[in-house]
Amino acid sequence: MSQMRVATAVANSRLRPMREADLDAVMDIELQAYPFPWTRGIFRDCLRSNYAMWVQESAAGAVLGYGVLSIAADEAHLLNLCSAPGQQGQGLGQRMLQALLKIAGGHGAQRVFLEVRPSNRRAVALYERSGFNEIGRRPRYYPAINNGREDAIVMAMELLGAE
Repeated sequence: MSQMRVATAVANSRLRPMREADLDAVMDIELQAYPFPWTRGIFRDCLRSNYAMWVQESAAGAVLGYGVLSIAADEAHLLNLCSAPGQQGQGLGQRMLQALLKIAGGHGAQRVFLEVRPSNRRAVALYERSGFNEIGRRPRYYPAINNGREDAIVMAMELLGAE
């Protein structure tokens, strides 16, 4: 994909806080993107718990992706970061991740944690490029196809001194 198309996709989108009215669009993306998606109830519970939840939308108002971040004390946990399958590879996930990191830092978080499937190479590469490092593994953390289980890579990033 050309740099110009990537820059255009990011420039023509905007970030805003997620609302309950966004859940239909978020669920459409979630169901397309993951073999084991979150439920509407999980998203609703996160909204009610006042987690940092943002959507990225096109100029026409279509939801292109979303992110969910929990912040407590001096730590944040990236719970979900997703771009619609047809929009991946355009820099939208990177933009959302950077916005969530800024939000975490603005709320006093000094570090951010996340779990990611080793098989999700695109996500692992995004997190590594953004400054996350693997700090451990959670054996058999995720459900996998054929009733199996997949480990989670646990990653962390220090925000100390970050702006």
